[in-house]
Amino acid sequence: MKCYHVDAFAEKVFEGNPAAVCVLDKYPSDELMLKIAIENNLSETAFAVKEGENYHLRWFTPGGEIDLCGHATLGTSYVLFRFFETEATSITFNTMSGPLTVVRKGDLLEMDFPAYELKEVPVTDLMEEALGVRPVEAWLGRDLVCVLEKEEDVAPLKPDHSKLVELDGLLQHITAKGTKYDSVSRSFCSKLAVPEDPVCGSGHCHIVPLWAKKLGKDEIIARQSSARGGTLHCRMNGDRVTLAGSAVLYSIADLFIEE
Repeated sequence: MKCYHVDAFAEKVFEGNPAAVCVLDKYPSDELMLKIAIENNLSETAFAVKEGENYHLRWFTPGGEIDLCGHATLGTSYVLFRFFETEATSITFNTMSGPLTVVRKGDLLEMDFPAYELKEVPVTDLMEEALGVRPVEAWLGRDLVCVLEKEEDVAPLKPDHSKLVELDGLLQHITAKGTKYDSVSRSFCSKLAVPEDPVCGSGHCHIVPLWAKKLGKDEIIARQSSARGGTLHCRMNGDRVTLAGSAVLYSIADLFIEE
């Protein structure tokens, strides 16, 4: 089994969000896929299997399977376009979140994802204790999104992960209005055994609808202010979000494993 290590939402290696990608003839057991994800020790490992004209795609974190992952979808698309579907201009994935289509546009890969519906929730003392700063707003979809007053508070923030796991939402995101970018954010995944997701695509299926409404525009340039950092070119299309970015290959490995 080959395993491709791709830096997604990156223009060069050591940037963006690393993902492992395995393209298979058939899925191994869920237990083995989880073991591979744990061994890779990245925020996500993606497993893709050809299914008719499309591919079936699943994502595993070291803490278990997840229903949607942007950067690992971008990484999988990069691998397929480069090594398997070299003449294709688009690829559709069948996933737990429905069909997801990725279109190749020059150096960018453009992904069509569902937008999460958000409801505003009260800001709590626990949020402040977990983040070390009190949010001015909080919104809940699959994940919790905490809006901070100052852009300058985002990058240096050091959350208390023992308290993050007590908050609502599968992931917890912090975000603020940017100056160079429309929004800046960070994403924490303590419940999935991943302290921080360097560039979170599914998180921006929460963040982009929020800022598109706040700023009154459909196109959002978003910056993930993690240590690795990454930029997402985003657009709202009704109840869908288009996320675009580039990717680079870091390595290709042979996995010596048996069921």
